[in-house]
Amino acid sequence: MIIGGGEDRTDDKTVLTRFVEMAGGAECRFVVITTASRVPDKVWEMYDTAFADLGVAARKHLHLDSRADANNRELVAEIEQADGIFMTGGDQKRLMAIIGGTLADEAMHRALIERGAVIAGTSAGASAMSNHMLADGKTDLHPEKGAVHLGAGLGLINRVVIDQHFSQRHRLARLLTVVASNPHLLGIGIDEDTALIVTPGSGIEVIGDGAVTIADGRDTITNIADLPQHGCPELIDVRLHLLPSGSRYQTGEAPAPLAHFMHIVTHRNTLS
Repeated sequence: MIIGGGEDRTDDKTVLTRFVEMAGGAECRFVVITTASRVPDKVWEMYDTAFADLGVAARKHLHLDSRADANNRELVAEIEQADGIFMTGGDQKRLMAIIGGTLADEAMHRALIERGAVIAGTSAGASAMSNHMLADGKTDLHPEKGAVHLGAGLGLINRVVIDQHFSQRHRLARLLTVVASNPHLLGIGIDEDTALIVTPGSGIEVIGDGAVTIADGRDTITNIADLPQHGCPELIDVRLHLLPSGSRYQTGEAPAPLAHFMHIVTHRNTLS
């Protein structure tokens, strides 16, 4: 479950309710990883209240504050035993600097692949879910060469770049910047209080209050390679898809223009 940030935590809790349901219900075990945040206790307090309101009793706060923590088998056991794993917002670079390549990282992959646990990430936690992570950078009105930087993510989903708070922070130009320079990657922009649910080998669904924007630049004609830094590239034949809340497709049943996206995001990963 890839969440664009700002999910409702006090009223109808549409996204969080669905997360709990997908993980098996309120009687299951949940862990909230606040590593991306520099105010983890404050963040945990919000989610502790939200999940308590949803009837979740077995909920655990896991703040891995160092790579030593992320390699601590006792702490990592919380991930190994959880049915639902939730990564909060904050700074995706901080998150990856601490857990990338550690036992915690490995435990999340095993939880997803071997046990079918549900992994959710919101805001920074969402960006970190892909193999290529949007690390930082901003653009104003137009795409801008060199304005956005990628880093290594968790690789729970591959060949995509995920941006969050998408419509609210006007990030289309930022996503197009990434796709122009990396046409083999699909850009996925997720609005606030909105989630893209991916079921490996099965299908996708969009829930919440907004939409998911997909930028496909595989056939784009661009001059970005020849531009100086900060130049605005010419982009011809960028394909955009907009999937509002309620959009739902099974693998093999989506319209032809979505077939590549469906193949990429629902591909089942294996443990290396």
